Amino acid sequence: MKQQIESLLTDPVCGMQVKEDSQFSTDIDDQKYFFCSQHCLDSFTEEPAKHLHSDESAHQHPTKNNDDCCGTSAKTGLTKGNGIYYCPMHCEDEKTYPEPDDCPVCGMDLLEQPSLNVADTQYTCPMHPEIIKDEVGDCPICGMDLVPMAPSESNEQKAYQELVHKMKVATLFTVPVFLIAMADLIPGKPLLNLMGQQAWNWLMFFLTLPVVFYACWMFFERAYKSIVTMNLNMFTLVGIGTGVAFVFSIVAMLFPDVFPDQFKTEEGTVFLYFEATAVILTLVLLGQLLEARAHSQTSGALKELLKLAPSEAVIVENGEERVISIHDIKEGDFLRVKPGDKIPVDGKITDGKSNVDESMISGEPIPVDKSEGDKVSSGTINGNKSFVMVAERVGADTLLSQIIQMVNDASRSRAPIQKLADTISKYFVPIVIVVALITFFVWVKFGPEPAYVFGFVNAIAVLIIACPCALGLATPMSVMVGVGKGAQSGILIKNAEALETMDKVDVLITDKTGTITEGKPSVEKVYAIEGQQSESLLQQIASLNQYSEHPLAEAIVKYAKQESVSLKDVDDFEAVAGKGVIGRLDKKQISLGNKKLMNQMGVSVSAELDNGILAEQKLGKTVSYIAIDKQAVGYVSIYDAIKKSSKEAISQLINSGVKVIMMTGDNGNTAKAVADELNLTEYVADCLPEDKLNKIKELQSQGLLVAMAGDGINDSPALAQSNVGIAMGTGTDVAIESAEITLVKGDLQGIVKAKKLSHGVMRNIKQNLFFAFIYNILGVPVAAGVLYPAFGLLLSPMIAATAMSFSSVSVIVNSLRLRNISL
Repeated sequence: MKQQIESLLTDPVCGMQVKEDSQFSTDIDDQKYFFCSQHCLDSFTEEPAKHLHSDESAHQHPTKNNDDCCGTSAKTGLTKGNGIYYCPMHCEDEKTYPEPDDCPVCGMDLLEQPSLNVADTQYTCPMHPEIIKDEVGDCPICGMDLVPMAPSESNEQKAYQELVHKMKVATLFTVPVFLIAMADLIPGKPLLNLMGQQAWNWLMFFLTLPVVFYACWMFFERAYKSIVTMNLNMFTLVGIGTGVAFVFSIVAMLFPDVFPDQFKTEEGTVFLYFEATAVILTLVLLGQLLEARAHSQTSGALKELLKLAPSEAVIVENGEERVISIHDIKEGDFLRVKPGDKIPVDGKITDGKSNVDESMISGEPIPVDKSEGDKVSSGTINGNKSFVMVAERVGADTLLSQIIQMVNDASRSRAPIQKLADTISKYFVPIVIVVALITFFVWVKFGPEPAYVFGFVNAIAVLIIACPCALGLATPMSVMVGVGKGAQSGILIKNAEALETMDKVDVLITDKTGTITEGKPSVEKVYAIEGQQSESLLQQIASLNQYSEHPLAEAIVKYAKQESVSLKDVDDFEAVAGKGVIGRLDKKQISLGNKKLMNQMGVSVSAELDNGILAEQKLGKTVSYIAIDKQAVGYVSIYDAIKKSSKEAISQLINSGVKVIMMTGDNGNTAKAVADELNLTEYVADCLPEDKLNKIKELQSQGLLVAMAGDGINDSPALAQSNVGIAMGTGTDVAIESAEITLVKGDLQGIVKAKKLSHGVMRNIKQNLFFAFIYNILGVPVAAGVLYPAFGLLLSPMIAATAMSFSSVSVIVNSLRLRNISL
């Protein structure tokens, strides 16, 4: 349902500019209707806005312009972290929450999403902290230079510190409770000599209260919520187990006579479980504390990427330089980058030269030389020289912003392998509760005396030891760490499914130009037949190619400018996919392309010209026919060097069991020369875009998983059709948008790294799942007492709590090992 917005230019939730919905505006009435590009609302109102998620649940947001909804910043378009929370197990997919709470499904603490915006730096006076300004300057009171304010503590850090405080409180009261409970085991029983058991029972009761009702009360709140909503989870089991033990102990202490003899000791007192309650809750709290610490490390790569973004820049206006916020930079601004500074936005060097450390984006440690006309990226670090650049991409459009957004989105996506764990987790808790009840009754029926006590304690142990969280965390933690590791190595992964599929890929289809080759073709010569001038032909084909985006076209135009050849306007320009370009110049039809285009245009080609072109092609060069009207009058020979890494990368892929096929629009002779140099046995030449698409469909129909690597607009259909589309980061935006994996550096060695990363992540996930399954398969029966008949072994609920707490932590710690994987 859509409602009218009158005179509203921005979404009342996220503050972003809204767009008119032409269908609703014209079909319903004369009023205009709008929608937000981020789809924040199903409807707009003037009341506090509700963001309706896919599951139709809603949460309140204040209605403010330039505010943030579901993490979308009006200023940059990036997801904002402060105040946006998500479940580490992604129980409700990518749903986010506006407040720090616990997940309504699994009960785990919601994690704060790292802020994906570069925070505006504020400045203050060291002597007058009440002075706060958004720009550098001096203090209006004392005249001192203002200094940047220290960043405030994040909600994640605050939550962790609160857990530390609660852990200290819980430990302070739990240790004496445990020691009192062990009074019978202390030689000489000194505690019982001080006062009687009943008095100690009351003291344990009072010491347990702060643990239950302060330090660990959140566990009972989560348990209650899970039961009310029927989203049974780990805290359901903890809450039932410790709650029953605590209430049982209070009733037993106040009214011991209501219990049968089976619950009593030889002295006639009832067994109390205050120490079990306090110790179990404290150990669960310890597990939550360790998880919180480990969780902060799993998003470490994203946080490191965020640190790359500078907060300030030096703008050059009318010959003067001044410091401005990165948010105030606009396209076309000229910026001064000083030695050692971070480059603020994407752009091009207009004055000066330097070397730039791009390792944080490309993963390559060697600085890259940059001079006038070269592109530079936000977040990379300038070397020892200064230069001026023009801003071309700012805010959310910069490469660094897109990397951060992609890493964040991929980290919260779900891999198909997670479906198994989700299915089991759905039925896990009810099964455990049933097993606990069966355990109690079996012990009562067949166990030794006091049978009720044995049954009660073992039932609690079953409830406490079971850990569905270990199952739920097995996949998301590995995906988060793996995606972050990939980003640090120049491998950008769009979603977890691509990461899983990449490990199973059978065939890699790769384009030639820009993928296997450098993608920086250069014109070697322009040949003209007798009666034609090569300079005149160069002017004609360069004029024609000034309208094309193809790398070969750019090479021809660049060569013409180097030769000081002027360009003319062309009429009726048309790019013929996979064949070439045509147009009218000086009332003549000019055609430039391959033999297919010549045939299509009915062009006559002499045998002499064909032989000359064949000789060039056998040298691995790309050659295009030049035709005026219906007569071929020459050719242009272009060479695109093969990347140094291509041969080794293809060899590694083949050795890992991946079949590599090169498909190129180039002719058979050139394709063969390149394939021979790479030791490639399979290649297809003279390909049209639909040929690549059809080849992928053919291989997929045989049950094969196909990856496609390409960089051009003509590759985008094949990239979209493939099981895993891999775009070169040096390619077009359309290709990158169509792909699931983007290689920042843009060479095939990145595919080898992606394959290794995918294999490592999937192996790590399987290790996590194996551990989680084995832990629960073995732990629950042992807690139920299956070892008692043969070995006389029982599992204390306190030991069960320790095992449960560390099971989730061990899964996270194992996932963190991916940070050290060698790519």
